[in-house]
Amino acid sequence: MICLSARRPIVWLAAALLAAASLAGCDDATSTQKSSPEARAAAGSGVYPASDYYEQTPGKPGGTLRVSVATDTGSLDFHAISDTNSQWLGRIIYDNLVYLDDKGQITPWLAKSWTISEDGKTYTFHLRNDVTFSDGTKFNAEAVLVNLEHMRDPATKSPLAAAYIAPYVSGKVIDDYTFEATLREPYTPFLNVLAQSWLSMESPKAIRENPGKLGEAPVGSGPFVVESYTRQQGIRFVRRKDYHWAPDFIRHNGPAYLDRINVDFVPEAMVRYTSLAAGQYDLTIDAPTQDAAAIRSSGDLVFDAKIRQGNPFRGLTFNTSKAPFDDVRVRRALALAINRDGIAKVMGFGEFAPKADFLAANTRYYDPAFRSVLNYDPAEAGRLLDQAGWTGRDAAGYRTRNGQRLSAEVLIYGALSTAGTVAIQSDAKKLGFELKLAVLPVAQLLQRRAQNDYQALAGGVWHTNTPDGLYILYDSHEIISAKRIGQNASRLSDPVLDDTLERARQSNDPVLLQKLYSSAQERLTELVPAVPLYENYSLIAYHKDVKGVIFDTSHNTPFFTSIWLDKR
Repeated sequence: MICLSARRPIVWLAAALLAAASLAGCDDATSTQKSSPEARAAAGSGVYPASDYYEQTPGKPGGTLRVSVATDTGSLDFHAISDTNSQWLGRIIYDNLVYLDDKGQITPWLAKSWTISEDGKTYTFHLRNDVTFSDGTKFNAEAVLVNLEHMRDPATKSPLAAAYIAPYVSGKVIDDYTFEATLREPYTPFLNVLAQSWLSMESPKAIRENPGKLGEAPVGSGPFVVESYTRQQGIRFVRRKDYHWAPDFIRHNGPAYLDRINVDFVPEAMVRYTSLAAGQYDLTIDAPTQDAAAIRSSGDLVFDAKIRQGNPFRGLTFNTSKAPFDDVRVRRALALAINRDGIAKVMGFGEFAPKADFLAANTRYYDPAFRSVLNYDPAEAGRLLDQAGWTGRDAAGYRTRNGQRLSAEVLIYGALSTAGTVAIQSDAKKLGFELKLAVLPVAQLLQRRAQNDYQALAGGVWHTNTPDGLYILYDSHEIISAKRIGQNASRLSDPVLDDTLERARQSNDPVLLQKLYSSAQERLTELVPAVPLYENYSLIAYHKDVKGVIFDTSHNTPFFTSIWLDKR
């Protein structure tokens, strides 16, 4: 997933580019920047207190929460997009069949209970009978059927929801409040993905009668209703007074506390910070890390950085089907030549934990045994390139083989990706590897990606609440093609990895799953289809009179149902 929501002001970008250019050789001994206690805690396991995820005490109703965020999603039909902001916006508008607890276990939401057949192919959901959508339509088994069909309908053009339920074959309405889902094969992540905002429930009436309007006038069963949505400007939400079916785990009864939520799109990070500090906004998503220290020391504001489960932020994704990255020695050499510790410090201003392996530290079945395998080692990187035959040097100092320079083009979208890739380019140059950076409009980049017209891509993330994110990014069945909106941009095709990930999808044995996912993580450090840089974060800041801030267990983003304002 290309990160489309990480923009920064021009002033910050210039500073980051300047710092990035001088990163090579920077290490803990030479850096004077100190991480905050919160950042150091987040840099470890990524496991946070259970109290962060459920309501502690009842709040006071009333008031309008003013929120700023960097970018627009472009649509509020989250079945059809993969934007990062869908994660928290989805909890405002929609509900899901199931929810996770703070340990990742499946708990009830719109589905009260469920059973799974012995062969793992049939899921029977027993649904709540007191839920309605904001257009008055009842939530029932027919609604679940219509939603699952909408997610996988080619007309929806889903880059994400359809992939997550790809094993789903058919659904059956047993009675009004019993739904049966049949899968092609056992698929253990099925319930996990149904807890994510991209797979939330929309009004079946709206889906059938006017699907084209779902993006601008969505109809959900959630705690708030969209009053207005103006693209590139903002969204206005009003509380739904009859809402009373929040997930059991968050311990909230009745409707949301807030009367309204006003969301404005504010692209410039500096403006998001200054307007928050001035009291123009109560809370900001995409909180700027360069202002984290000022926010924490203000006395009036809170800064919170939480690791998202799934895959870390990737500095580069190699096209393993194209030279020079069809040679694993070249891929590994470049990964070892990148000083990710220094890059993480500059990009995250001390908030980001460097990452050299392929699964977020707080994802179930993460194995820390391989976290150092791709650590910064320029001497080994040089030895690998020598072994691959890149032993010559041209007048500019770049390595050559048979008169050809070691060179590759990296396609880029977005300021954050640009700054990080400049740092990677600097480290690569020291190795004798020329990286040429091509900044493209997103539409052109996606077209070239679909046509297999690239050598490497910059700046990618893929968040999910299950280690099956490894399958989505690296299994050969997910390679991008004209017929499939796949996410395997590395075009990696490895039978050993495929077998491991596909067996993991079908197992419900925790011991076996740990073994399989550990093997997959080890295999990825051997194949090096990408260069992990640092953990993928959810970043927010808010005034201390914003109370009841809890976080969604799937996404580590704010859950607005429990938020209230203590305006004294």
